[in-house]
Amino acid sequence: MSTALVNDPATPTRGARGTQLLGALLRSRELAVLVVLLLIVLGTTLKSNGFLFSSDGFRNLLVTPSLLLLLAVGQTLVIVTRNVDLSVGSVLGLTAYLTGRLFADNPGIPVIAVFAAGLAMGALLGLVNGVLVAFGRVPALVITLGTLYIYRGIFLTWAGSDRINASDMDPGFLALGTRSILGIPVLTLIALGVLAAVGYYLHTARGGRELYAIGSDPDAATLYGLRVTRRVLVAFVLSGALAGLAGVVYAARYGTVSSGAGSGIELQAVGAAVIGGVAIFGGSGTVWGAAIGAFLLVTINRALPIVGISDFWQRAVVGALILAAIVLDRVLANRQERRLREQQGSSAAEAAPPGPDGPPVPAGPTDPTTHHDEEARA
Repeated sequence: MSTALVNDPATPTRGARGTQLLGALLRSRELAVLVVLLLIVLGTTLKSNGFLFSSDGFRNLLVTPSLLLLLAVGQTLVIVTRNVDLSVGSVLGLTAYLTGRLFADNPGIPVIAVFAAGLAMGALLGLVNGVLVAFGRVPALVITLGTLYIYRGIFLTWAGSDRINASDMDPGFLALGTRSILGIPVLTLIALGVLAAVGYYLHTARGGRELYAIGSDPDAATLYGLRVTRRVLVAFVLSGALAGLAGVVYAARYGTVSSGAGSGIELQAVGAAVIGGVAIFGGSGTVWGAAIGAFLLVTINRALPIVGISDFWQRAVVGALILAAIVLDRVLANRQERRLREQQGSSAAEAAPPGPDGPPVPAGPTDPTTHHDEEARA
């Protein structure tokens, strides 16, 4: 039996599988963005050695994108369901100020309790978004734009002109912003741990695959019996929780929290996800790509002043990257759709019964989650 399987021409050999894997890797958006990132780092380092080889150059390269990475990962969870969360910047500011207030009002409070409080508050704010979007059937763009201003207003009312300083917070907590393990900053390790966990969930868990299926075709997902409302709700809660975690990380990283914390960073989070290959129309993309997109955006902002490009052009370059990513996404989506139609046409012709008068056999319904897998492999 095993000999038959080995000799079966339909069974791909190990070499063929390796070729397919290499081809898929070379076609991946994540690899292209990573190459651009490495070229920027290389070019900027050649221009100024201090960018990478100064006393804190390599450290800043790793730790500065950690905040945006957390937000981009949460944003990816929402975008793949064909939604968006514009309130993450305000959630970050609120939880960062909460972190400072907990330390200022409760001296000696355990650090782990502060992390738990930040996660819980972020999840609660994300739950509000999720309930309004999933049950209210209102576009996420409108809902989260409204909560962006509501959460920011609550933050401004709560903080006022008050400012949390480093002296208000626990020294052990502030040490997280400067400590490293094996040369890698602790805050970066936290962000990478979250990235690995969410990436594993999206790639292997049925719930994660269903998020892609919902984003690919919400109507088909509903007809197939997927729990669309619950999945969308969970996506917003997770996005809010990660924004809350980012707020705690913000307090540890900078040591001070003012009413401007997190202002405008929500657009960077969406931009990082889109540049990293997450389709703005849902259904495809990975957190790995969003993470690389976050590193790329932050690195560009640090690199352009070194090569003498003004602040205006820095913003213009980021905008051009986002537009290029969206155009590329549409071009690739159209090519994939055309390829799938050709494959379905070939399969229908092969499945049709013999004889000149025999009607073609229609294809039956398929599992939306496996349909997405087939699209991804194509």
